[in-house]
Amino acid sequence: MGRGLEHGSLGVAGVTSADAVTALIDRLTRKVPDFPEPGVQFKDLTPLFADAEGLSRVTDALGEAAAGATLIAGIDARGFLLGAAVAIRLGVGVLAVRKAGKLPPPVHAQTYQLEYGTAALEIPADGVDLTGHRVAIIDDVLATGGTLAATIKLLRNAGADVISAGVVLELADLGGRAVVAPLPLTALRVI
Repeated sequence: MGRGLEHGSLGVAGVTSADAVTALIDRLTRKVPDFPEPGVQFKDLTPLFADAEGLSRVTDALGEAAAGATLIAGIDARGFLLGAAVAIRLGVGVLAVRKAGKLPPPVHAQTYQLEYGTAALEIPADGVDLTGHRVAIIDDVLATGGTLAATIKLLRNAGADVISAGVVLELADLGGRAVVAPLPLTALRVI
């Protein structure tokens, strides 16, 4: 069910569009050593999103992964950027999945575990009816899978049919894919 980026036709010199997207992600990802703590190498996707070609290619690839969706859910905060771009490409709406306390009541909420404590995600309980919507979730990075798993549960509890998830970068060693299985998951770059 889960997959990496597998689509694309052969282009110049046998390079697929998937290869081109991977190359752009690699070239435009800033690696920051010892952030947010010693021993961690932070992957900053800001340069990728600020690059017109990078953003366009990533949006196209995530749009292919979200095919069939009637609504895109973008996870706070970079998922908002990507989710909106994908929704525009697909001609569907976008729903912002917010951190707790950012939306007026009433809300649907889902708590989840952090390394030291808990957090919550919210969506509006009024004004947006998810019943019957085929929702694809978009975010920037999949790490442990906790945030994505909470988003899946939140949307399903609100009546959505969650059909897939797409991320730019998957940190495979952290095991997030297994946490959200069997949901189809597309990662444009797995490291």
